[in-house]
Amino acid sequence: MEDQKENIKYQDENQPKHNDTAAQDKQCCTPDEKEKPPSASNKSEFSDPVYKEIALANGHINRMSKIELSAKLAELKLETRGVKDVLKKRLKSYYKKQKLMQTVQTESISNDTYYEYICVVDFEATCEESNPPGYLHEIIEFPVVLVNTHTLEIEDSFQQYVKPEVNSQLSDFCVQLTGITQETVDKADTFPNVLQKVVDWLKEKELGTKHKYAVLTDGSWDMSKFLNIQCHISRIRYPQFAKKWINIRKAYGNFYKVPRTQTKLTTMLGNLGMKYDGRPHCGLDDSRNIARIAMRMLQDGCVLRVNERMHAGQLMSVSSKAPVEGAPPPHCPHSRN
Repeated sequence: MEDQKENIKYQDENQPKHNDTAAQDKQCCTPDEKEKPPSASNKSEFSDPVYKEIALANGHINRMSKIELSAKLAELKLETRGVKDVLKKRLKSYYKKQKLMQTVQTESISNDTYYEYICVVDFEATCEESNPPGYLHEIIEFPVVLVNTHTLEIEDSFQQYVKPEVNSQLSDFCVQLTGITQETVDKADTFPNVLQKVVDWLKEKELGTKHKYAVLTDGSWDMSKFLNIQCHISRIRYPQFAKKWINIRKAYGNFYKVPRTQTKLTTMLGNLGMKYDGRPHCGLDDSRNIARIAMRMLQDGCVLRVNERMHAGQLMSVSSKAPVEGAPPPHCPHSRN
């Protein structure tokens, strides 16, 4: 659904969010070393000579050509694929980590770096070639890809198709776009039953109880619109475990310092030296490719953390200064009165 979501995603993300500030939106990942120096209140935190060494290393890296960057990364046995800005960020993150490992601050920096698991979700929904005003998008595919942030591997995946209630007949455009047939959705469970299966699957993985986890999406649209609308249609409350998530578009743009126009799925993959693997607009394949981007970002030193949430039915940003909290144990929501 990426092409169908694209314009609406950008419209939504450009809308001002409640209790939001520009600073919150710009700090979803670890701040880049080139940003302004610390204020007097936290200057002592950065007074260690190691930060001067990091700044000098960054200056040297900024002057390197792409060939020199690739050669150095190869020498260090690091990934060499990606555009020049990505290679620079990768090398800077490596040197920063190495330098900080030599200081007593390592323990405080390493704590809470990652969630143990990230659940990547990318819904497919009913659609028309030109969606009329007030069109209700109903979820017809619910995929989840489970990423282990320590091994940087996809550990498992979940996929269920969903039977739509309002737009029960799929348009030819929707079938061609998603590859999901009318027969497939006719045989599928309703959304509340599929959501229960998702919850059971998450519980089997002991997420939220034994393991700290977070949900990750490609933009705001999946959670703030698709899931929100679907819960109203199905007359159930919005699930608590999905009320906060990582918007990978924001995280990617902030970490690699690229404009929002370069945060489309295929563009992010290309800039990281990867190609889309699978069938575009298959929710499970989209989720797997989003997971590949997340894993590469973690490998490059990005601290992925929740940066968006739903509150009282509204999309809001989450400050990078907020405590790093995992999603709550999954439970199926109650019916609406």
